[in-house]
Amino acid sequence: MRWQRSLLSMLKDRQNKKIALAIDTSSNQVRSILINNIVTFFGEMKPDATLIQADFKIRNVSPIKEAPPIKYFTHGKSSYTEVLEWAEQEKIDSLFYITDVTGYFYEELQVTNEVFWLVPDDYLPRVPFGKAILVA
Repeated sequence: MRWQRSLLSMLKDRQNKKIALAIDTSSNQVRSILINNIVTFFGEMKPDATLIQADFKIRNVSPIKEAPPIKYFTHGKSSYTEVLEWAEQEKIDSLFYITDVTGYFYEELQVTNEVFWLVPDDYLPRVPFGKAILVA
């Protein structure tokens, strides 16, 4: 329940901002019920948000209310580069990324928007930039 309060506060503070929620789909070893709850939560609190499904490349970008079911893969390859570049290009103010933070990105990538790493795990790893939030 703690993560909901934290996200609720963050989304309320960003009501007039452009928000996107990205999901790392590189592994099917995830807490899919928890991730679906987060997507539903975002859909209710910020219905104009964009949902991005990505592993080593972007698989789908759609309005959160019209998003297709999440499709997970078994290869475990994850890159954040395309999503971070997409967020910059689309002028996303705040990007929320559901991931275990084991993916990679180009070191020279310039990130100017807010990035929040939503970690659906029992362990909160160190993040390269932005803020990590445990949602388990």
